[in-house]
Amino acid sequence: MRIDFVTLFPGMFPSVMDASMMARAQEKGLVSWGCVNPRDFTEDKHHKVDDRPFGGGPGMLMMAEPLEKAIKSVKKKDSKVIFLSPQGKTFDNKVAKRLSREKHLILVCGHYEGVDERVAESFDEEISVGDYVLTGGELPSMLVADAVARLVPGVLKKEDAASCESFTDGLLDFPQYTRPRVWKGREVPEVLFSGDHAKIAEWRRNAAAKATKKKRPDLLERA
Repeated sequence: MRIDFVTLFPGMFPSVMDASMMARAQEKGLVSWGCVNPRDFTEDKHHKVDDRPFGGGPGMLMMAEPLEKAIKSVKKKDSKVIFLSPQGKTFDNKVAKRLSREKHLILVCGHYEGVDERVAESFDEEISVGDYVLTGGELPSMLVADAVARLVPGVLKKEDAASCESFTDGLLDFPQYTRPRVWKGREVPEVLFSGDHAKIAEWRRNAAAKATKKKRPDLLERA
C-alpha cells in the first residue's frame, strides 16, 4: 500500500509514520508513504494557498487550483482520494478494513475554514474521525493511516491478531492479564489457567459483552 498525504504541514508526519508499527510495515516493504504540499504548486512569490470566502464570513478557505494540482501530482489510476472533514462519514473499524484493501490512498488534509467546494466535489470520499473540530486534517489523516495500515496483510506479527481486537465483532475487547498471577491481592481469573480453550473462549465472549455493556452500551445494541 502507498499512502500520500496532501498537507500544508509535512513536517508533522515523520514522528508518527516512521515509528513503531508503521516503521516495521515499511521495513517489510508492505507500506510506503509520502507528503505533497499544495504550496509547491502555486505561482505567486508568497506561495498563497488560501483566500477569503465569497459572500463573507470568518476565516479563509484553501484555494482549488493548488490543491487540485497537488492531488494530481500523485494520483494514479487505482488511487482513492479521501478528504478528512468533520462533514464526512464517521471512521470506524469497518471503514478501516475496507480501505486496507486499496493499493493507493491519497489523504487530503484540510485547513483553515475548509476547501473550495469545487475541488471538494472531486474527492472519492469524505471521512470524519469524530464530531469535533481540529485545527487541520493532519492528525485525523495519521489516525486513519495507522488504523488502515495495520490491517494490511503481513503488517501485524500474527495474522490473526487483528481478528480479536475491540470492535472487530462489534464488541469491546475482553479483559487481559499478564504476570504476576496475584497483584495487590487481585488474582487473575482461574479459568485462564485451565487449558480448556472452549471454556476460555466462552469466558472471553462473556467478559467482552460485560465490558461493552458497562463502557459502551450503544455498541452492544448493534453487535
